Amino acid sequence: MPRTILHVALDAFFAAIEQRDHPELRGKPVAVGLGGSNDRGVVSAASYEARVYGIHSAMPIRTARRLCPDCVFVPVDGAKYQRVSREVMAILRRFTPLVQPISIDEAFLDVTASRALFGDGEAIARRIKAAISAELQLPASVGVAATKLVAKIASDLRKPDGLVVVAPGDEAAFLAPLPISRLWGVGPSTAAALRDFGGATIGDLQAADRAGLVRRLGKHGATLVDRAHGLDADPVDDPDAAKSIGHEHTFDVDTSDPEVLERTLLAMAEGVSGRLRHAGLRARTITVKVRDSGFRTVTRQRGLAEPTDLTEPIWRLAVELARPEMRGRRIRLLGVTASGFDEREQLGLFEAVEDRRRLAVQAADAVRDRFGRRAITRARLLRTGLPTPFERDLGTAVERRGQHAEDLPEGRRHPPQPGPRDRDSQADTTLDEDAFDDEAGA
Repeated sequence: MPRTILHVALDAFFAAIEQRDHPELRGKPVAVGLGGSNDRGVVSAASYEARVYGIHSAMPIRTARRLCPDCVFVPVDGAKYQRVSREVMAILRRFTPLVQPISIDEAFLDVTASRALFGDGEAIARRIKAAISAELQLPASVGVAATKLVAKIASDLRKPDGLVVVAPGDEAAFLAPLPISRLWGVGPSTAAALRDFGGATIGDLQAADRAGLVRRLGKHGATLVDRAHGLDADPVDDPDAAKSIGHEHTFDVDTSDPEVLERTLLAMAEGVSGRLRHAGLRARTITVKVRDSGFRTVTRQRGLAEPTDLTEPIWRLAVELARPEMRGRRIRLLGVTASGFDEREQLGLFEAVEDRRRLAVQAADAVRDRFGRRAITRARLLRTGLPTPFERDLGTAVERRGQHAEDLPEGRRHPPQPGPRDRDSQADTTLDEDAFDDEAGA
Protein backbone atom coordinates (compact mmCIF):
# COMPACT_ATOMS: atom_id res chain seq x y z
CA MET A 1 0.00 0.00 0.00
CA PRO A 2 1.49 3.40 -0.97
CA ARG A 3 2.40 5.78 1.80
CA THR A 4 0.58 9.09 2.18
CA ILE A 5 3.02 11.89 2.94
CA LEU A 6 2.14 15.53 3.51
CA HIS A 7 4.49 18.49 3.39
CA VAL A 8 3.02 21.48 5.25
CA ALA A 9 4.67 24.88 4.83
CA LEU A 10 3.58 28.13 6.47
CA ASP A 11 3.59 30.84 3.81
CA ALA A 12 5.91 33.80 4.52
CA PHE A 13 5.67 32.67 8.13
CA PHE A 14 7.27 35.54 10.06
CA ALA A 15 5.77 38.22 7.83
CA ALA A 16 2.35 36.56 7.96
CA ILE A 17 2.45 36.56 11.77
CA GLU A 18 3.33 40.26 11.83
CA GLN A 19 0.53 41.08 9.37
CA ARG A 20 -1.88 39.01 11.45
CA ASP A 21 -0.92 40.78 14.68
CA HIS A 22 -0.74 44.26 13.09
CA PRO A 23 -3.73 44.73 10.77
CA GLU A 24 -2.30 48.00 9.49
CA LEU A 25 0.43 45.96 7.74
CA ARG A 26 -1.96 43.79 5.76
CA GLY A 27 -1.66 44.28 2.02
CA LYS A 28 1.63 46.16 2.40
CA PRO A 29 5.15 44.99 1.55
CA VAL A 30 6.63 43.79 4.84
CA ALA A 31 10.11 42.47 5.60
CA VAL A 32 11.06 40.90 8.93
CA GLY A 33 14.63 41.29 10.07
CA LEU A 34 15.27 44.88 11.06
CA GLY A 35 19.01 45.05 11.68
CA GLY A 36 21.28 47.13 13.83
CA SER A 37 23.27 50.18 12.78
CA ASN A 38 23.70 50.78 9.04
CA ASP A 39 21.12 48.13 8.15
CA ARG A 40 23.68 45.35 8.54
CA GLY A 41 21.05 42.69 9.18
CA VAL A 42 19.39 40.42 6.66
CA VAL A 43 15.78 39.78 5.76
CA SER A 44 14.44 36.77 7.64
CA ALA A 45 11.11 36.72 5.78
CA ALA A 46 9.29 38.82 3.21
CA SER A 47 5.55 39.08 2.64
CA TYR A 48 4.26 38.21 -0.79
CA GLU A 49 3.64 41.91 -1.40
CA ALA A 50 7.36 42.52 -0.77
CA ARG A 51 8.42 39.60 -2.97
CA VAL A 52 6.90 41.39 -5.95
CA TYR A 53 9.84 43.80 -5.65
CA GLY A 54 12.40 41.00 -5.56
CA ILE A 55 12.86 40.99 -1.78
CA HIS A 56 13.59 37.55 -0.32
CA SER A 57 14.98 35.92 2.79
CA ALA A 58 18.75 36.18 3.39
CA MET A 59 18.87 39.45 1.40
CA PRO A 60 20.75 42.30 3.12
CA ILE A 61 18.31 44.85 4.48
CA ARG A 62 20.13 47.68 2.75
CA THR A 63 19.48 45.92 -0.59
CA ALA A 64 15.82 45.38 0.27
CA ARG A 65 15.42 49.08 1.08
CA ARG A 66 16.80 49.98 -2.34
CA LEU A 67 14.41 47.60 -4.08
CA CYS A 68 11.34 48.86 -2.22
CA PRO A 69 11.66 52.17 -0.35
CA ASP A 70 8.05 51.80 0.83
CA CYS A 71 8.64 48.39 2.40
CA VAL A 72 7.84 48.21 6.11
CA PHE A 73 10.70 46.66 8.10
CA VAL A 74 9.93 45.09 11.46
CA PRO A 75 12.29 43.48 13.98
CA VAL A 76 12.50 39.75 14.46
CA ASP A 77 10.43 38.45 17.40
CA GLY A 78 11.95 35.01 17.76
CA ALA A 79 10.05 34.06 20.90
CA LYS A 80 6.72 34.79 19.24
CA TYR A 81 7.57 32.83 16.10
CA GLN A 82 8.71 29.88 18.19
CA ARG A 83 5.47 29.96 20.14
CA VAL A 84 3.35 30.02 16.99
CA SER A 85 5.47 27.25 15.47
CA ARG A 86 4.75 25.05 18.47
CA GLU A 87 1.04 25.77 18.03
CA VAL A 88 1.24 24.74 14.39
CA MET A 89 3.12 21.53 15.21
CA ALA A 90 0.51 20.73 17.87
CA ILE A 91 -2.22 20.99 15.22
CA LEU A 92 -0.27 18.66 12.91
CA ARG A 93 0.14 16.07 15.68
CA ARG A 94 -3.63 15.81 16.03
CA PHE A 95 -3.59 13.89 12.76
CA THR A 96 -0.51 11.68 13.24
CA PRO A 97 2.37 11.23 15.69
CA LEU A 98 4.72 10.95 12.69
CA VAL A 99 5.54 14.64 12.31
CA GLN A 100 9.06 15.65 11.22
CA PRO A 101 9.66 19.41 11.57
CA ILE A 102 12.42 20.43 9.19
CA SER A 103 12.45 24.09 10.16
CA ILE A 104 10.41 26.49 12.23
CA ASP A 105 7.76 26.81 9.52
CA GLU A 106 7.52 23.47 7.71
CA ALA A 107 7.15 19.78 8.43
CA PHE A 108 6.58 16.38 6.86
CA LEU A 109 3.74 14.13 8.06
CA ASP A 110 3.18 10.45 7.40
CA VAL A 111 -0.60 10.04 7.58
CA THR A 112 -0.75 6.55 6.07
CA ALA A 113 -2.16 5.05 9.27
CA SER A 114 -4.51 8.01 9.81
CA ARG A 115 -6.57 7.59 6.66
CA ALA A 116 -9.13 5.29 8.27
CA LEU A 117 -9.85 7.94 10.88
CA PHE A 118 -9.55 11.22 8.93
CA GLY A 119 -9.99 10.31 5.26
CA ASP A 120 -7.55 10.32 2.37
CA GLY A 121 -4.50 12.57 2.05
CA GLU A 122 -6.40 15.41 0.40
CA ALA A 123 -9.09 15.37 3.10
CA ILE A 124 -6.46 15.46 5.84
CA ALA A 125 -4.63 18.30 4.09
CA ARG A 126 -7.81 20.35 3.87
CA ARG A 127 -8.56 19.76 7.55
CA ILE A 128 -5.06 20.85 8.51
CA LYS A 129 -5.27 24.00 6.39
CA ALA A 130 -8.67 24.83 7.86
CA ALA A 131 -7.46 24.33 11.44
CA ILE A 132 -4.37 26.51 10.95
CA SER A 133 -6.49 29.21 9.31
CA ALA A 134 -9.28 29.15 11.91
CA GLU A 135 -7.13 28.84 15.03
CA LEU A 136 -4.01 30.81 14.05
CA GLN A 137 -5.26 32.99 11.18
CA LEU A 138 -2.30 31.96 9.04
CA PRO A 139 -2.07 30.56 5.50
CA ALA A 140 -0.39 27.24 4.80
CA SER A 141 0.46 25.36 1.62
CA VAL A 142 0.31 21.56 1.54
CA GLY A 143 1.64 18.97 -0.86
CA VAL A 144 0.25 15.42 -0.79
CA ALA A 145 2.10 12.50 -2.36
CA ALA A 146 3.48 9.04 -1.75
CA THR A 147 7.02 10.35 -1.10
CA LYS A 148 8.62 13.23 0.77
CA LEU A 149 10.38 14.43 -2.39
CA VAL A 150 7.20 14.82 -4.41
CA ALA A 151 5.17 16.20 -1.48
CA LYS A 152 7.77 18.94 -0.93
CA ILE A 153 7.85 19.91 -4.60
CA ALA A 154 4.03 19.88 -4.71
CA SER A 155 3.65 22.22 -1.73
CA ASP A 156 5.93 24.78 -3.38
CA LEU A 157 3.99 25.05 -6.61
CA ARG A 158 0.89 27.04 -5.65
CA LYS A 159 1.93 29.28 -2.79
CA PRO A 160 0.43 31.00 -0.94
CA ASP A 161 -2.40 28.96 0.57
CA GLY A 162 -2.02 26.19 -1.99
CA LEU A 163 -2.95 22.50 -2.06
CA VAL A 164 -1.46 20.12 -4.62
CA VAL A 165 -2.21 16.38 -4.62
CA VAL A 166 -0.13 13.91 -6.64
CA ALA A 167 -1.79 10.50 -6.90
CA PRO A 168 0.35 7.38 -6.52
CA GLY A 169 1.67 6.39 -9.94
CA ASP A 170 1.48 9.95 -11.30
CA GLU A 171 4.82 11.10 -9.88
CA ALA A 172 6.83 10.95 -13.11
CA ALA A 173 4.15 12.75 -15.15
CA PHE A 174 3.77 15.40 -12.45
CA LEU A 175 7.53 16.06 -12.30
CA ALA A 176 8.29 15.87 -16.02
CA PRO A 177 7.55 19.51 -17.06
CA LEU A 178 9.30 21.05 -14.04
CA PRO A 179 12.86 22.46 -14.24
CA ILE A 180 15.61 20.18 -12.96
CA SER A 181 16.45 22.75 -10.28
CA ARG A 182 13.33 21.55 -8.43
CA LEU A 183 15.05 18.25 -7.58
CA TRP A 184 16.94 17.85 -4.34
CA GLY A 185 20.66 17.73 -4.95
CA VAL A 186 20.73 19.74 -8.19
CA GLY A 187 22.96 22.73 -7.64
CA PRO A 188 24.82 24.85 -10.20
CA SER A 189 27.56 22.29 -10.88
CA THR A 190 25.16 19.40 -11.27
CA ALA A 191 22.81 21.51 -13.40
CA ALA A 192 25.71 22.34 -15.73
CA ALA A 193 26.61 18.66 -16.01
CA LEU A 194 22.99 17.72 -16.73
CA ARG A 195 22.78 20.31 -19.49
CA ASP A 196 25.51 18.34 -21.28
CA PHE A 197 22.99 15.51 -21.39
CA GLY A 198 20.26 17.79 -22.71
CA GLY A 199 18.68 18.06 -19.27
CA ALA A 200 16.59 21.19 -18.84
CA THR A 201 13.49 19.63 -17.32
CA ILE A 202 12.95 16.72 -15.00
CA GLY A 203 11.35 14.92 -17.95
CA ASP A 204 14.64 15.26 -19.83
CA LEU A 205 16.40 13.66 -16.90
CA GLN A 206 13.86 10.83 -16.84
CA ALA A 207 14.83 10.02 -20.45
CA ALA A 208 18.59 10.47 -19.96
CA ASP A 209 21.13 7.68 -20.31
CA ARG A 210 21.41 6.36 -16.77
CA ALA A 211 24.77 4.67 -17.38
CA GLY A 212 26.18 7.87 -18.85
CA LEU A 213 25.04 9.90 -15.87
CA VAL A 214 26.63 7.40 -13.51
CA ARG A 215 29.92 7.67 -15.42
CA ARG A 216 29.75 11.46 -15.19
CA LEU A 217 28.35 11.95 -11.68
CA GLY A 218 28.94 8.63 -9.93
CA LYS A 219 26.22 7.21 -7.70
CA HIS A 220 24.71 10.68 -7.49
CA GLY A 221 23.72 10.36 -11.16
CA ALA A 222 21.70 7.21 -10.46
CA THR A 223 20.08 8.88 -7.47
CA LEU A 224 19.01 11.84 -9.60
CA VAL A 225 17.40 9.57 -12.19
CA ASP A 226 15.44 7.86 -9.42
CA ARG A 227 14.35 11.20 -8.02
CA ALA A 228 13.31 12.37 -11.48
CA HIS A 229 10.85 9.47 -11.51
CA GLY A 230 9.59 10.44 -8.05
CA LEU A 231 11.29 7.54 -6.30
CA ASP A 232 12.19 8.34 -2.70
CA ALA A 233 12.16 5.78 0.11
CA ASP A 234 13.16 8.33 2.77
CA PRO A 235 10.82 7.89 5.78
CA VAL A 236 9.38 10.61 7.95
CA ASP A 237 12.14 10.63 10.56
CA ASP A 238 11.88 10.33 14.30
CA PRO A 239 10.91 13.87 15.31
CA ASP A 240 13.14 13.62 18.37
CA ALA A 241 16.26 12.77 16.36
CA ALA A 242 17.93 16.15 16.52
CA LYS A 243 20.97 16.58 14.28
CA SER A 244 22.50 19.79 15.57
CA ILE A 245 21.89 22.76 17.85
CA GLY A 246 23.62 26.03 17.09
CA HIS A 247 23.63 29.81 17.28
CA GLU A 248 25.15 32.54 15.10
CA HIS A 249 25.71 36.22 15.78
CA THR A 250 26.42 39.01 13.27
CA PHE A 251 28.14 42.04 14.82
CA ASP A 252 26.71 45.49 14.17
CA VAL A 253 30.30 46.64 13.62
CA ASP A 254 33.09 44.30 12.54
CA THR A 255 35.49 43.78 15.43
CA SER A 256 38.94 42.38 16.16
CA ASP A 257 38.68 42.86 19.94
CA PRO A 258 39.60 39.48 21.49
CA GLU A 259 37.52 40.16 24.60
CA VAL A 260 34.39 40.92 22.56
CA LEU A 261 34.94 37.86 20.39
CA GLU A 262 35.49 35.49 23.32
CA ARG A 263 32.49 36.91 25.22
CA THR A 264 30.35 36.37 22.13
CA LEU A 265 31.49 32.76 21.88
CA LEU A 266 30.70 32.37 25.58
CA ALA A 267 27.18 33.73 25.11
CA MET A 268 26.53 31.35 22.24
CA ALA A 269 27.99 28.38 24.11
CA GLU A 270 25.67 29.24 26.98
CA GLY A 271 22.68 29.23 24.65
CA VAL A 272 23.69 25.97 22.98
CA SER A 273 24.33 24.18 26.27
CA GLY A 274 20.98 25.33 27.66
CA ARG A 275 19.14 23.89 24.69
CA LEU A 276 21.09 20.64 25.01
CA ARG A 277 19.99 20.31 28.62
CA HIS A 278 16.37 21.05 27.80
CA ALA A 279 16.47 18.36 25.10
CA GLY A 280 18.16 15.84 27.40
CA LEU A 281 21.15 15.57 25.05
CA ARG A 282 24.93 15.70 25.29
CA ALA A 283 27.10 16.68 22.33
CA ARG A 284 30.28 15.00 21.17
CA THR A 285 31.27 17.47 18.43
CA ILE A 286 31.61 21.26 18.43
CA THR A 287 31.77 23.35 15.25
CA VAL A 288 32.65 27.04 15.02
CA LYS A 289 32.00 29.37 12.10
CA VAL A 290 34.04 32.52 11.56
CA ARG A 291 33.30 35.12 8.88
CA ASP A 292 35.61 38.12 8.53
CA SER A 293 35.02 41.58 7.08
CA GLY A 294 36.00 40.32 3.62
CA PHE A 295 33.29 37.62 3.84
CA ARG A 296 35.89 34.87 4.04
CA THR A 297 34.07 32.11 5.92
CA VAL A 298 35.79 29.23 7.71
CA THR A 299 34.31 26.40 9.75
CA ARG A 300 36.28 24.17 12.10
CA GLN A 301 35.10 21.26 14.19
CA ARG A 302 36.53 18.83 16.71
CA GLY A 303 35.24 16.12 19.01
CA LEU A 304 35.11 16.61 22.76
CA ALA A 305 36.95 14.24 25.07
CA GLU A 306 33.58 13.45 26.69
CA PRO A 307 30.05 14.30 25.53
CA THR A 308 28.69 17.30 27.43
CA ASP A 309 25.75 19.62 27.94
CA LEU A 310 27.70 22.19 29.98
CA THR A 311 28.83 25.62 28.83
CA GLU A 312 32.49 25.59 29.85
CA PRO A 313 33.80 22.68 27.76
CA ILE A 314 31.82 23.86 24.74
CA TRP A 315 33.16 27.39 25.10
CA ARG A 316 36.76 26.35 25.70
CA LEU A 317 36.80 24.19 22.57
CA ALA A 318 35.00 26.87 20.54
CA VAL A 319 37.63 29.46 21.52
CA GLU A 320 40.44 27.03 20.73
CA LEU A 321 39.01 26.36 17.27
CA ALA A 322 38.11 29.97 16.47
CA ARG A 323 41.19 31.78 17.80
CA PRO A 324 43.54 31.01 14.87
CA GLU A 325 40.88 32.14 12.40
CA MET A 326 40.16 35.39 14.29
CA ARG A 327 43.77 36.47 14.84
CA GLY A 328 44.62 39.63 12.93
CA ARG A 329 41.20 39.89 11.28
CA ARG A 330 38.10 41.99 11.75
CA ILE A 331 35.24 39.59 12.37
CA ARG A 332 31.70 40.02 11.08
CA LEU A 333 30.02 36.80 12.25
CA LEU A 334 30.61 33.97 14.72
CA GLY A 335 28.71 30.74 15.17
CA VAL A 336 28.82 27.77 17.56
CA THR A 337 27.09 24.45 16.83
CA ALA A 338 26.89 21.21 18.81
CA SER A 339 26.25 17.84 17.15
CA GLY A 340 26.92 14.13 17.55
CA PHE A 341 24.39 13.65 20.31
CA ASP A 342 24.34 11.06 23.08
CA GLU A 343 21.45 10.48 25.42
CA ARG A 344 21.96 12.06 28.80
CA GLU A 345 23.71 9.60 31.09
CA GLN A 346 22.99 9.09 34.76
CA LEU A 347 25.67 10.64 36.96
CA GLY A 348 27.87 8.44 39.09
CA LEU A 349 27.04 8.17 42.77
CA PHE A 350 30.28 9.76 43.97
CA GLU A 351 30.80 12.47 41.31
CA ALA A 352 30.58 15.26 43.89
CA VAL A 353 32.27 18.02 41.89
CA GLU A 354 30.20 17.31 38.79
CA ASP A 355 27.08 17.05 40.93
CA ARG A 356 27.63 20.47 42.56
CA ARG A 357 28.26 22.10 39.22
CA ARG A 358 25.19 20.50 37.71
CA LEU A 359 23.00 21.54 40.63
CA ALA A 360 24.11 25.14 40.09
CA VAL A 361 23.40 24.89 36.37
CA GLN A 362 19.98 23.35 36.98
CA ALA A 363 19.12 26.12 39.44
CA ALA A 364 20.09 28.76 36.87
CA ASP A 365 18.01 26.98 34.22
CA ALA A 366 15.00 26.97 36.55
CA VAL A 367 15.32 30.72 37.09
CA ARG A 368 15.52 31.38 33.35
CA ASP A 369 12.57 29.10 32.64
CA ARG A 370 10.44 31.01 35.09
CA PHE A 371 11.61 34.61 34.59
CA GLY A 372 13.15 34.68 31.13
CA ARG A 373 16.54 34.13 29.51
CA ARG A 374 18.00 37.38 30.86
CA ALA A 375 16.92 36.82 34.47
CA ILE A 376 20.30 35.34 35.36
CA THR A 377 23.56 35.56 33.47
CA ARG A 378 27.29 35.24 33.88
CA ALA A 379 29.22 38.20 35.23
CA ARG A 380 31.38 38.27 32.10
CA LEU A 381 28.29 38.77 29.96
CA LEU A 382 26.83 41.67 31.95
CA ARG A 383 26.37 44.89 29.99
CA THR A 384 27.73 43.33 26.81
CA GLY A 385 24.66 44.16 24.76
CA LEU A 386 24.74 40.71 23.16
CA PRO A 387 21.30 39.63 21.96
CA THR A 388 19.63 36.51 23.25
CA PRO A 389 20.33 33.84 20.63
CA PHE A 390 17.46 33.46 18.21
CA GLU A 391 16.54 29.77 18.39
CA ARG A 392 15.17 28.80 15.01
CA ASP A 393 16.08 25.23 14.21
CA LEU A 394 13.85 23.52 16.82
CA GLY A 395 16.72 21.10 17.37
CA THR A 396 15.59 19.05 14.37
CA ALA A 397 17.57 20.21 11.37
CA VAL A 398 20.64 22.14 10.43
CA GLU A 399 19.69 25.80 10.40
CA ARG A 400 20.34 27.36 7.01
CA ARG A 401 18.23 30.48 6.91
CA GLY A 402 20.79 32.74 8.54
CA GLN A 403 23.00 32.66 5.46
CA HIS A 404 23.82 36.06 4.02
CA ALA A 405 23.03 36.91 0.44
CA GLU A 406 26.62 38.09 0.00
CA ASP A 407 27.74 34.53 0.71
CA LEU A 408 25.79 33.15 -2.23
CA PRO A 409 27.24 34.62 -5.43
CA GLU A 410 27.58 31.25 -7.18
CA GLY A 411 25.02 29.02 -5.50
CA ARG A 412 24.01 28.23 -1.96
CA ARG A 413 26.72 27.44 0.56
CA HIS A 414 26.28 24.87 3.28
CA PRO A 415 27.91 24.03 6.58
CA PRO A 416 30.27 21.03 6.59
CA GLN A 417 29.01 17.62 7.56
CA PRO A 418 30.16 16.26 10.93
CA GLY A 419 33.54 14.58 10.57
CA PRO A 420 35.49 12.11 12.69
CA ARG A 421 35.96 12.93 16.31
CA ASP A 422 39.17 14.57 17.51
CA ARG A 423 40.08 15.76 14.05
CA ASP A 424 39.86 19.30 12.72
CA SER A 425 37.98 19.88 9.51
CA GLN A 426 37.87 23.08 7.52
CA ALA A 427 35.61 24.26 4.72
CA ASP A 428 35.47 27.57 2.87
CA THR A 429 32.86 29.18 0.66
CA THR A 430 33.79 27.14 -2.42
CA LEU A 431 31.35 24.39 -1.44
CA ASP A 432 28.00 24.14 -3.22
CA GLU A 433 24.84 22.18 -2.61
CA ASP A 434 25.89 19.33 -4.90
CA ALA A 435 28.22 18.13 -2.17
CA PHE A 436 25.35 17.95 0.32
CA ASP A 437 22.39 16.61 -1.59
CA ASP A 438 20.95 15.04 1.54
CA GLU A 439 20.75 18.45 3.17
CA ALA A 440 19.17 19.88 0.05
CA GLY A 441 16.33 17.51 0.71
CA ALA A 442 15.91 18.48 4.33
